[in-house]
Amino acid sequence: MTLLDARHDQMFPTLIARDIAAARRFASGDSRGFAPGEIVFDVGQRDAPAWLILQGTIEVVRRDGLGHETPIIAHGPGQLTGEVSQLAGRASLAAGRAGPEGCTAVPFDAAHLRALVIGSADIGETIMRAFILRRVGLIETAGAGSVLVGHPGSADMVRLQGFLTRNGYPNTVLDADDDSPSGARELIGRLGVQTDDLPVMICPNGEVLKCPTEAEAAICLGITPDIDPEKVYDVAVVGAGPAGLATAVYAASEGLSVVVLDQRAIGGQAGASARIENYLGFPTGISGQALAGRAFNQAQKFGAELAIPLEVKSLDCAEAGRTLKLELTTGNHVQARTVVIASGVHYRQPDIPNLSEFEGNGVSYWASPIEAKLCEGAEIALVGAGNSAGQAVVYLAPKVQRLHLIVRGDGLEASMSRYLIERIAALPNVEVHTRTEVVALQGDRPRGLSAATFRNRDTGAERTCSLRYLFLFIGADAHTGWLDGCVDLDEKGFVVTGAAARPEALPLETSKPGVFAIGDVRAGSTKRVAAAVGEGAAVVAQIHARLAG
Repeated sequence: MTLLDARHDQMFPTLIARDIAAARRFASGDSRGFAPGEIVFDVGQRDAPAWLILQGTIEVVRRDGLGHETPIIAHGPGQLTGEVSQLAGRASLAAGRAGPEGCTAVPFDAAHLRALVIGSADIGETIMRAFILRRVGLIETAGAGSVLVGHPGSADMVRLQGFLTRNGYPNTVLDADDDSPSGARELIGRLGVQTDDLPVMICPNGEVLKCPTEAEAAICLGITPDIDPEKVYDVAVVGAGPAGLATAVYAASEGLSVVVLDQRAIGGQAGASARIENYLGFPTGISGQALAGRAFNQAQKFGAELAIPLEVKSLDCAEAGRTLKLELTTGNHVQARTVVIASGVHYRQPDIPNLSEFEGNGVSYWASPIEAKLCEGAEIALVGAGNSAGQAVVYLAPKVQRLHLIVRGDGLEASMSRYLIERIAALPNVEVHTRTEVVALQGDRPRGLSAATFRNRDTGAERTCSLRYLFLFIGADAHTGWLDGCVDLDEKGFVVTGAAARPEALPLETSKPGVFAIGDVRAGSTKRVAAAVGEGAAVVAQIHARLAG
């Protein structure tokens, strides 16, 4: 049973007359009539409003990059078009045209739609649930979004799949070697694409990108907002992990203007966790991507502006009154009264001579469903002994033939939660190698990783295993290179806050007034999702205090 079958009424609710009257008070314009077959909104259209239908119907279709259309629904009176893209004025993922009898509908642009969702709790709950389910439906059902054509498992293909998937955008993958009559090889020839151009991304509007960067893909999809360099935000958050998203939700809900910048995707390191089982309120667990997606939608609901993927190049340390400035790698800049550093950490690279040759092509620093599918049924290894490593082992083990868990120390007890240790012990295809490290990798660039050599740290004995994938979760370094001396760091590169940074500083404030640090990037923080979310909420009160002062 598909999501559409199981939750149809929640995906496409019909408002009763009383709710229609209440909703119309939030409309961004007067009602408008559309002739039969007239386009109401189109795929890729920026700032397309949501439409509340009063009379007639709007027929909604999804469309992929190859122009294939599939009907989704014919909205009738009392129903609202749109999905989560409409909350932020992003490019539409669907198209709508007036039905055979035409239609009359009322528009709600992004700002007025958010006002409706917040201003009327009951209607807002109905709309938010419907919009989220519609996006999930687009992701889970073929025939919507971008088409990626290339070699499955190649580094660039995995990179693009990961970018689209982690940001919640539907995509379809076609194998470039498929020479069937309707296969990708014929499509490649028709597009005039060379082997060196792969992978190509065909956007929903039909534009073809040859091996695009994440930034190029985002522009084509209408993900990246236009940043006004003259606007001064109350809060600029660097990093869209749990800490940064929590700051966005709490600050925006309290009326502060907020922009969140991240160079890659929502969720940070937590976004790649297959299942988080010790987060309060989720007794059956929740994936990091699902948790990040919910927080992202909450932030959009309250009007926070999420700018992804935009990379911050530096924080301008020059004293210029009360305004702080973030320089972007695009050459643009963002101004804000306060800045929250939530840029998180990245997993370390072990000292293996040819490691870089296999990154994205057999070596990965996270375990998403994309990597899990690529190594299904194969022999793999995972290096690490923390909770992230444990979650990855539990997620991957049922999908692979054998999993070697490589641990430098004496065991898992010092750094991993007991429930994960017990679960790993019960997995019959997991072999734990303590006091061991990876010292060599074998393979070639086209085919990727084929084997790895393990060495016992005590005896020096070496063992070579055939491997399809190696996952690395071996400790983290702070993402603070972009700060370039603007705030004080500790000896490990983490941001110092509170009295240790400056006698009069607020608890989460850095050595520079108005600049705060939260989550994993902060020196002395507890490296847990719940702690990061807590700091994201706590920093908002301190921001209010700083702005008032």
